[in-house]
Amino acid sequence: MSEHGVTITWRRTSASFDYESYNRNHSWSFDAGVQVRGSAAPAFRGDPDCVDPEEAYVAALSSCHMLTFLAVASRKQLIVDAYEDNATGFMEKNVHGKLAVTRVVLRPRVRFSGSVAPSQDELAKLHEQAHHNCIIANSVSATITIEPA
Repeated sequence: MSEHGVTITWRRTSASFDYESYNRNHSWSFDAGVQVRGSAAPAFRGDPDCVDPEEAYVAALSSCHMLTFLAVASRKQLIVDAYEDNATGFMEKNVHGKLAVTRVVLRPRVRFSGSVAPSQDELAKLHEQAHHNCIIANSVSATITIEPA
């Protein structure tokens, strides 16, 4: 149906290439020329001023859920004025004993306007519909929990 490419570029900047000293910083280049500075997570000797893959994974899930939620709400003729999510991914050992992002909790806060605002039950159903139609959520095996605020 569609393809989504990204170019990852890394160059060694350290004198040696041992685990303690090699640089983790790299560049993610997306279409339209957007570049993001990436690195390993600080726990893996990465630069805390860069985006690490685990953060990007959580951001992709959160972003996809939001975009799908907005589409669902729009089709139901609801007016969304603001959406904010404080998402958290949890790195833990999976069933195979390997480190993995095993759980992601999305905590979306949505502000509506207009003459019709959904009840808490309707809001939960909107999030459920968004979750079940989110392409990224449908692409992963981590448990994803939605906790609307």
